[in-house]
Amino acid sequence: MSFFKRLKDSISSKAEAVTNKFKEGLSKTRDVFVERVEDLFSRRKKIDEDFYEELEEILIGADVGVNVVMKLIEDLRAEVRKRKIEEPSDLQPILSEMLIALLKGEENAGLQMAPSGLTVILVVGVNGVGKTTSIGKLAHHLKSQGKKVMLAAGDTFRAGAIEQLEAWGQRAGVDVIKQQSGSDPAAVMFDALHAAKNRGVDVLLCDTAGRLQNKVNLMEELNKIYRVIRREVPEAPHEVLLVLDATTGQNALSQAKMFDEKSGLTGLVLTKLDSTSKGGIVVAIRQELKLPVKFVGLGEKMDDLQPFDSDQFVNALFSKWIASDNDVDAASEKS
Repeated sequence: MSFFKRLKDSISSKAEAVTNKFKEGLSKTRDVFVERVEDLFSRRKKIDEDFYEELEEILIGADVGVNVVMKLIEDLRAEVRKRKIEEPSDLQPILSEMLIALLKGEENAGLQMAPSGLTVILVVGVNGVGKTTSIGKLAHHLKSQGKKVMLAAGDTFRAGAIEQLEAWGQRAGVDVIKQQSGSDPAAVMFDALHAAKNRGVDVLLCDTAGRLQNKVNLMEELNKIYRVIRREVPEAPHEVLLVLDATTGQNALSQAKMFDEKSGLTGLVLTKLDSTSKGGIVVAIRQELKLPVKFVGLGEKMDDLQPFDSDQFVNALFSKWIASDNDVDAASEKS
C-alpha cells in the first residue's frame, strides 16, 4: 500500500468537519508552499544539485527551519541513492512521509489530565499571541467533552485582560475567578485553586501575564504562581502550555526557548496558522524544541482551536498529491 493510500485511510476514519478545518486553516501555506514544490517537481526533469538547492530554498521559505531543512535534504539524498530514484515526482510521497515523521513525537500529544480530582493547566505566552482567546477556546473544547471547567484571570497587569477573559468565560459558559486589575497574580491563583476544589471542577485553566519574555520580573512572577499551584495541588500544574503566534515565524522559537528555561513547558499551542503561508514553523518548533504541539488555531470560530494531528496537517497540505496518487492506483487496478 502506498504512503498516500495509508494516509488517506487514516484520514477517512476521522471526522470530516475536522479534516475540513485543517484544510481551510492551512490554505495559505498550501497555496504558497505546495504549489512551489509542485512547480519544482514538474519543471525539473532530473534530481540534481539545482533541484536540491531549490527545494531547500522553498522549505526554508515556509519556515521549516534551517537545521531541519539541512537534515531533510540529507535524508532525501540518501533515499534517492538507496532507491535509485530518478524522477522528481517519485519524491512526493517520500517528502510527505518525512514531514509526518518530523511532526510525530514519542509523547502522547493529548492533554495530560489528573487521574482523579482537579487538573491544573498553566497557560503562558507574550502579549498579542492569542493567549486569552486560546484559553477561552480550550475551555469550550474541554466543556464539550463533558468536563467542568473554570478560568483563573491571572493576567492582572494588561489593561482589559480580565474583562477579555470574562467575555470568553461567558461565551464558553464557564466561571472565571478574578480580582481587581493590578492584583497579585499568585493571590488570584490561590483563590481559583480553592474555588475549583470546592466546586468540584475538573479542569482549571490559568491565564498569566504576557509581558515580553526578556523581562525578569515576568519570569519571577511565573515562578511564584508555579509555587502557589504546587503548594495547593502538589502534582500540578499538569500542563504548562506556551501559546505562540505562527505568523511570527522563527521569533516564536526564541520565545519558546526562554519560557521553557523558566517555566518547564510541557506543550505548545500554535495560533493563527490560518493567517500565515509559513505553516512549516510547526515542523521547526517540533524538531528544535522537542515539545509536542498540543493545539493549533485554524480560524476565528470557537471550535477552530483543534488538537494537533500530524496526519491531518500533512493531508491538508498535500491533499492534491493524495488525489492524484489515488487516480494512479485506480488506473493500475483497471489495467
